[in-house]
Amino acid sequence: MKTFSEKVREARDVLKLTQQELGNLMGVSKRSVAAYETENVRPRASTIRRLANALQVSAGYLDNDDIDDPTYGMEKTEYIEEARSRFGDLAAKEMDFLLERNTTLFAGGTISQEAKDAFFEAVMKAYLTCKEEARAKYGHRNTPPNK
Repeated sequence: MKTFSEKVREARDVLKLTQQELGNLMGVSKRSVAAYETENVRPRASTIRRLANALQVSAGYLDNDDIDDPTYGMEKTEYIEEARSRFGDLAAKEMDFLLERNTTLFAGGTISQEAKDAFFEAVMKAYLTCKEEARAKYGHRNTPPNK
């Protein structure tokens, strides 16, 4: 089991990036990157997402010391980020919850990645349709405008 700091340092080394280069990719200082790697400083969720993107690993992998697979949950990322961009952080958490619960349906099975993607897309479409209908019926409470 690796810590957040170990995962950041290892992923950066794999990509052969300096702390400064990683900081530049993320829009943070070299000092911030050094703190992530040596002081086990955990940034905000939005910064962890940028860090994961720059390191080409999943945010779930970085954020959870019990996860050893750098690609853990990456298949859900585009759906979660679309929910976030359209309806905010709460919607992203809801989408993550829905997809995580449905992922267990595939455990141990022989379903192709294409079938899994189609299923995730269907869940996403149903979720977004419900959110849009709720927005139209009840207004824009607690949801940011479309970007």
